[in-house]
Amino acid sequence: MRRFLRSGHDPARERLKRDLFQFNKTVEHGFPHQPSALGYSQSLRILAIGTRSGAVKLYGAPGVEFMGLHRETNAVVQIHFLPGQCQLVTLLDDNSLHLWSLKVKGGVSELQEDGSFTLRGPPGAAPSATQITVVLPHSSRELLYLGTESGNVFVVQLPAFRTLEDRTISSDAVLQQLPEEARQRRVFEMVEALQEHPRNPDQVLIGYSRGLIVIWDLRASRVLCHFLSSQQLESVCWQRDGHVIVSCHSDGSYCQWPVSGDAPQPEPLRSCMPYGPFPCKAITKIFWLTTKQGLPFTIFQGGMPRASYGDRHCISVIHDGQQTAFDFTSRVIDFTVLTEADPAAAFDDPCALVVLAEEELVVIDLQAAGWPPVQPPYLASLHCSAITCSHHVSNIPLKLWERIVAAGSQQHTHFSTMEWPIDGGTSLAPAPPQRDLLLTGHEDGTVRFWDASGVCLRLLYKLSTVRVFLTDTDPSDSLNVQGEDEWPPLRKVGSFDPYSDDPRLGIQKIFLCKYSGYLAVAGTAGQVLVLELNDEEAEHSVAQVEADLLQDQEGYRWKGHERLCARPGPVRFEPGFQPFVLVQCQPPAVVTSLALHSEWRLVAFGTSHGFGLFDHQQRRQVFVKCTLHPSDQLALEGPLSRVKSLKKSLRQSFRRIRRSRVSSRKRRPAGPSGENGEAGAPAQARPRPLQGQEGAARPERAGVQSMELAPVQRRIEARSAEDSFTGFVRTLYFADTYLRDSSRHCPSLWAGTNGGTVYAFALRVPPAERRMDEPVRAEQAKEIQLMHRAPVVGILVLDGHNVPLPEPLEVAHDLSKSPDMQGGHQLLVVSEEQFKVFTLPKVSAKLKLKLTALEGSRVRRVSVAHFGSCRAEDYGEHHLAVLTNLGDVQVVSLPLLKPQVRYSCIRREDVSGIASCVFTKYGQGFYLISPSEFERFSLSTKWLVEPRCLVDSAETKSHSRPRNGSGPEKALDRTRNSGSQSDGEERRPGRVMEHALLNDERVLKEIQSTLEGDRGSYGDWRSQRVAVGYSLSNGGAE
Repeated sequence: MRRFLRSGHDPARERLKRDLFQFNKTVEHGFPHQPSALGYSQSLRILAIGTRSGAVKLYGAPGVEFMGLHRETNAVVQIHFLPGQCQLVTLLDDNSLHLWSLKVKGGVSELQEDGSFTLRGPPGAAPSATQITVVLPHSSRELLYLGTESGNVFVVQLPAFRTLEDRTISSDAVLQQLPEEARQRRVFEMVEALQEHPRNPDQVLIGYSRGLIVIWDLRASRVLCHFLSSQQLESVCWQRDGHVIVSCHSDGSYCQWPVSGDAPQPEPLRSCMPYGPFPCKAITKIFWLTTKQGLPFTIFQGGMPRASYGDRHCISVIHDGQQTAFDFTSRVIDFTVLTEADPAAAFDDPCALVVLAEEELVVIDLQAAGWPPVQPPYLASLHCSAITCSHHVSNIPLKLWERIVAAGSQQHTHFSTMEWPIDGGTSLAPAPPQRDLLLTGHEDGTVRFWDASGVCLRLLYKLSTVRVFLTDTDPSDSLNVQGEDEWPPLRKVGSFDPYSDDPRLGIQKIFLCKYSGYLAVAGTAGQVLVLELNDEEAEHSVAQVEADLLQDQEGYRWKGHERLCARPGPVRFEPGFQPFVLVQCQPPAVVTSLALHSEWRLVAFGTSHGFGLFDHQQRRQVFVKCTLHPSDQLALEGPLSRVKSLKKSLRQSFRRIRRSRVSSRKRRPAGPSGENGEAGAPAQARPRPLQGQEGAARPERAGVQSMELAPVQRRIEARSAEDSFTGFVRTLYFADTYLRDSSRHCPSLWAGTNGGTVYAFALRVPPAERRMDEPVRAEQAKEIQLMHRAPVVGILVLDGHNVPLPEPLEVAHDLSKSPDMQGGHQLLVVSEEQFKVFTLPKVSAKLKLKLTALEGSRVRRVSVAHFGSCRAEDYGEHHLAVLTNLGDVQVVSLPLLKPQVRYSCIRREDVSGIASCVFTKYGQGFYLISPSEFERFSLSTKWLVEPRCLVDSAETKSHSRPRNGSGPEKALDRTRNSGSQSDGEERRPGRVMEHALLNDERVLKEIQSTLEGDRGSYGDWRSQRVAVGYSLSNGGAE
């Protein structure tokens, strides 16, 4: 009973834990999910983006970022900065207005909501009477003019949000001042446009949807002049000098109108349909901008020929005889043009076009020839192809970093050299202490390398594996190239491309050795590629080896997708990572685990059928091991043929529900039960001989069942050996340890399966001088069967000092101490339900922590992390960072397996967010909160990426033009302001924009959860399926 006694309170240890552990959600990397509004301040040079979930995000210079969240979860419809101030107003789709301010506290700026307001009409008035359509912040900085659906314009005083009823511009008042023919021809509808005169703040332009435009004198409350169009009005632009108005209309035309006091109803100077004469779509927004050279820029959205190009998302730019229709792959939300910020300047002189599309932000350089795009230092479109896996590598050596950056720079030659034009605010954060890489695998067979050192997630390099295989589309083909005489002059821009040539190309596992430059990637169709870094372009053949994981066993027939066909002959590869060997698993099932040991030149891979070891130096297979259970037929049905097993899945689901109901009745008197019948067994895991284990286990199991458990534990069911996917290989691990006897250590490979089995193979790797002459040999030395048969998600070996073994080549580069090979080593096996430590080489159980029995949660991710003290520079501890299926993150000590801290991190319903989580080597983590965003968090007090930025409206800005120079600045180390949660604090979860992802779970689990009524575990995204691996080798840090 001693194990149930709670250890005494240790004040010294509690103080030390406060110095080591602290939970913070720090920054959201990527592109905001479902953007709905765009705003820009010419004076502050700050960009604002609103989303459909009620978030407001502000971006300035790299590292200057803010986020606010409305109390309501309504969509943000419009964002407007107040002229010359650190304030902005947002309009939500519930017709409410919100005032936000950037206020300086403690030397840094923070975004705060100051107040909210809803426009109310007279009693009994229709809702449309006060439904806001247009917001105009007046240059007086104290007034908001609000156009409504009823045609009235209301005036609201800031910051009190007080309605000035005596200043309301009613549609009746305007109507009375129009000539008789205008009153008869026009029926007032909603206000479509409100513009202040560029030179005279006492005049306001009001545009109505039926085509009427009036200029209203605010002092005299009268119409100065009016313009009548025969087409429905979409938007209006007032030229900088105030002499010309440009209106755009629903038929794809725009008109120029002269503003003159002499003619109260002038005729248009010019009317133009850029893509006529055939019917065109509406031009929804237009800019007419002057330049010192005299030739204006005309920039507008829409207007494309309805029949042929009505489905295109285009923004056209016309200047000096050049016309280009920029074609976006996702819907355009809004756009703006960066011009001369000084309102007294004579010319606009536009420098950049900023386009907010539904899936990306695109900036076009309007000063350079050809109008090339500008590479953004933030707001990266992470999901340009759907993310399928991720891998983090900490502390990259400078030489490897420079080679990756150099390879990536050759891919970015089409970008402009303009410095990033949105450069408001100042980042006060220090430079990043180290270089970190985040690698993301994608559905289209690409791997992207991101600079994850600081707040700004910046794309360094993109690797494509498509060239290795024969696909329907040749990668050298361009489907969007048009001739010079083509009309309209379309040019595709942006990186978002959700379409994949072949779903089998999807990347499922990534493993990078930062010391040798070797990279291993594995995909959906059983392909495993080993690549090395080459600074030059090369043309060579890729060696191909087939690994038959079924080992010619009879009675098995693969029902899934076919393998990918490799491209024959030499293939030309660009500088960067170039593949030199392809291992093709048979059957071509999804690769579920991957490990690379660059010192031994070995790569291990696993699928749902087994695992294998490959010598990539000699380019030969070392061995394969089939882990398939005789009853595991579902493993032979690939992800594209799961519907064939629908009847079997339903049958098994009903059986499981029946079993869980029966077992729950039996265990009701025993105390609290697990969540949703999650099953496992508290029986001990031990080394087992190949036969006779079950008989020996029965007496012990019977004794456990007859014993009444203590209240701190819950009884969990034992899993059946016949459950599906028991041979699914979840984790692979290389270690130099004592496997056969305690006198001699040797290289070894460890594999853990979904059925709770651990295989250990002793390896004989020839010395360097005979490495190419003698083969690598392997022999199975151990096999451990965990009695509760829970999936093994992590394997780790600790040296004689209870420190995890170093990475390959880490000691050789003097970046780690040599492991202690004198004392006894220990093996840690992490299953979904418990942690267990065994001694080596005897493999006898020493310690264990029953997570599921104690807490009802299951391990989804586990990784070793080093936690440094925030007080003592040279003190740190190695612990396990753990993520559970409940969304909690925990720290478990090594080697005593004592829980240290526990925090709520991810919503338990966010299955895909939990599945996408990846830990770093220094106690940080990333997980997807949407298809396009990573949330970054930290468990460490020392390693914290934190933004410190300042925006001051009083600062004198030298509104200089962006220079064409060396390109975007490197992002510094900074992050969003957020509250912290230290050890022992119960912090209420912050209002962070998190969205559930639809996880690519197996059909069996999905049907089971549906029948149990547990639909809460599946998210709102029905269009995206993100498959992310579970193994320690891919989820951990390198």
